[in-house]
Amino acid sequence: MSPLAAAVCSVCFSMGAQAQSTADEASILPSVGVTAAVKRQAKASIAGLGDGPAWQQPVQAQTFSQEMLKDTQVTRLADLTKLDASVTDSYNSVGYWDYLSVRGFTLDNGYNYRREGLPVSAETRFPLENKASLEVLKGTSGLQSGVSAPGGLVNMLVKRPEGRVRSAGVSLDNAGEASAQIDWGDRFGLQGEFGLRVNAAVAKLNTHFDNTEGHSRLLALAGDWRLSPNTLIEAEIEHSDRSQPTLAGMSLIGTALPSARAYSRHLNLNNQPWSQPVEMTGTTGTVRWTQKLDASWRSVVTYGEQHLRTNDHMAFPYGCYDAGSDTYFYAACPNGDLDLYDYRSDNEKRLMRSLKGELSGVVTLAGMRHELRMALLRSLYGTDLKPQAYNYSGTLNLANPYAALPAAPDMGAPSPNRWERTTELSIQDTVQLAPSWTAWLGMRHTRLNRHSVETDGDKDIRIEQTLNTPWAALGWTFAPKTQAYVSWGEGMESKAAPRRLSNPPDNAGQILPTLKSRQAELGVKSQYAQGSVNVQWGANLFDIRRPYVEEVGNAYQIDGDARHRGVEGFWQGRMGAWGLGGSVMFINAERRRSQLDGVSGKDPVNVPERAIKLSGSYSFRAPWVTTVQADVVHEGQRWVDVANTVRLPSWTRVDLSVRAVQTLSAQRGITWRLGMVNAFNKRAWREAPLMFGGHTYLFQMPERTLTASAQIDF
Repeated sequence: MSPLAAAVCSVCFSMGAQAQSTADEASILPSVGVTAAVKRQAKASIAGLGDGPAWQQPVQAQTFSQEMLKDTQVTRLADLTKLDASVTDSYNSVGYWDYLSVRGFTLDNGYNYRREGLPVSAETRFPLENKASLEVLKGTSGLQSGVSAPGGLVNMLVKRPEGRVRSAGVSLDNAGEASAQIDWGDRFGLQGEFGLRVNAAVAKLNTHFDNTEGHSRLLALAGDWRLSPNTLIEAEIEHSDRSQPTLAGMSLIGTALPSARAYSRHLNLNNQPWSQPVEMTGTTGTVRWTQKLDASWRSVVTYGEQHLRTNDHMAFPYGCYDAGSDTYFYAACPNGDLDLYDYRSDNEKRLMRSLKGELSGVVTLAGMRHELRMALLRSLYGTDLKPQAYNYSGTLNLANPYAALPAAPDMGAPSPNRWERTTELSIQDTVQLAPSWTAWLGMRHTRLNRHSVETDGDKDIRIEQTLNTPWAALGWTFAPKTQAYVSWGEGMESKAAPRRLSNPPDNAGQILPTLKSRQAELGVKSQYAQGSVNVQWGANLFDIRRPYVEEVGNAYQIDGDARHRGVEGFWQGRMGAWGLGGSVMFINAERRRSQLDGVSGKDPVNVPERAIKLSGSYSFRAPWVTTVQADVVHEGQRWVDVANTVRLPSWTRVDLSVRAVQTLSAQRGITWRLGMVNAFNKRAWREAPLMFGGHTYLFQMPERTLTASAQIDF
């Protein structure tokens, strides 16, 4: 048993808990949701800018509650793309981990994800059944992370003890997927000083795509112990496993974009007799001690540990050589041929350990109020990989995509192992300059030590980097509950040349110079509440500049930069029985100063020129309290290739849902939900990521999926 598991179990089984954890209260940012139902969390811990209302904060941060996620049929992190216009797909496939893009930049799965505020590896599929909410920070990620891609961060908050909870649920969809889950919690002790929360779930997995049957399981425990009014101890742990074949994306035909109607929407090129599922097992947990020192100061110490184990398998389509034209295509050949590789990477192990100490409080200096926050974060990350298989199996043709090819399972290809030790020291000051003016100043100092080596002992590389990421903002309250703000900050990335198995660059594995991004934002946010009317809205402009890493010649190196400029807006409100909301993003993304011919001035691949997410709901009693909801997701055109010669058409999808609450008694009731994703059965390519050394993949929009569920509270 790991040190974390032992610590968590000893705490969980010696205590019960108290209401919602007060440990988060010191680092929470009120925020708005982006769905019309207005069942939104009031606060978001991801930004850590104090405990003020959302309209006072100089960042864009959204929190999506568990109830909102259920109502909008969100089952994985990738589904956040339907809730916020600034979040889009960046290679999201069935059965694999999620890739998200925020403001046009793909988040780094090793650095841009948080769980309970601590860094975790997102090279896995996170279960959502035990998550209380998901949070998205859009903006300078250097505010919260010393090393991360620009655009934003995603944080997951687990369910904590909050009194008596007795809930069970089942769901079924028309693709054959079925699941069941339970949620149990209570408080114990003479004064309710102990609390316990248990979540468990099992699922039979399936989709409309061929060969995607699988299963998943989850068991999660959370507890807390209030030793005194000033001391709170919390602990939680979750264990999950998942097994499901992944979906291989389609591709360009030569340099032409095929029609989305030309191929079966059930097509899965990962459908050989020897195809195996991707298997992911994870155990993750935290222990946290919150201590109120006096009326103004308190400390929070949190330890987290994550253990991941993966068997990654795929019949992998990649490229084609056309002998007639003597051309290699990073796509299918013009005649529909496509090379297939047998990829296997077994017993991948990833470990993350983090210890974070925070001290926050209020002082008065020179007649001005200062809210100070200081934090020290120490993180250790390591991988233990084995030699892989990546072997040519044969060539299939899209006219006969399920033709059987021979397996090629020889595990002879080396894998890259990596160990990192990161120490981050941050300080932040919120200064009340005048009744209508507030300033925020912050600095994060990061020291990164990295060691990487191939499993065959080759490419043994060690590096130490020191990074500083400042951040500043100024806010002006010019009307009741309305603030204009301007912010500026820097972010840092530490990248190595990829060690891909197909056509690796000459400098594969070598550490590149530090990538420093800069981001500025100008915005306004407001809130209005009167009677049955509650409205929040905001609009902002952003400008992000980030060095671009590209393969030039035979080497992977910095090649100019990318500049993403855009406008975002959101409106969220409830007026009596009506709920209306939406968000928009228009973005102008551009490659600049590239050494490659015909690239400067072009748009990056797979970045939609606009995204619009709209939602509306209406509640009535007939005879149960019933809510009908419609969600509209629109994404504009996006380029498929670097030279901007092929472009995906824009697309619009409509999702519908109905929720009815049947009250049986004061504590008992049934919530019935019926949802329909892609209600009008739209056919379209929803994204076109350029992955794994330059191959273009196309992912179809799944066909209409109808889901029915029941949640029983007793």
